[in-house]
Amino acid sequence: MRKGRAKDRRITPDPRYNSELVSKFVNNLMQDGKKSIAYKIFYQAMDRMEAKGIEEPLETWKKALENVTPQVEVRSRRVGGATFQIPQEIRNARKLSMGMKWMILYSSKRNGKSMGEKLADEIMAAAKEEGAAFKKKEDTHRMAEANKAFSHFRF
Repeated sequence: MRKGRAKDRRITPDPRYNSELVSKFVNNLMQDGKKSIAYKIFYQAMDRMEAKGIEEPLETWKKALENVTPQVEVRSRRVGGATFQIPQEIRNARKLSMGMKWMILYSSKRNGKSMGEKLADEIMAAAKEEGAAFKKKEDTHRMAEANKAFSHFRF
């Protein structure tokens, strides 16, 4: 176990939008250290959204990310031989990380030609409060709501 919490590293903003949030997303999107390919995929998704008639693709992406970011999650805890699912608030860094990872995971599972297309489609769906990543958030919240009775077991 750690002695203390890991320090948050400073992330350099991305070249096109000059945003640290975009850089974090691209870092999550990256596989095998291929950051330039991850940037290409993200910018391809933004260009595709612009071609489909969305004026502000970055704002749409931020709205989509906000829509898929969970507020609570359930954690397992053993109490007296039984395991309970206990709802807990999530800290901000984890909320953001979960939202980004869900968006990337479910966009890769979509049908489409390139990852850029699939990511663009998932972003547009999440911005309209639909799609698999948004459904995952809703399921997580529903699970927490169903197990609200066990919240007194919180750590």
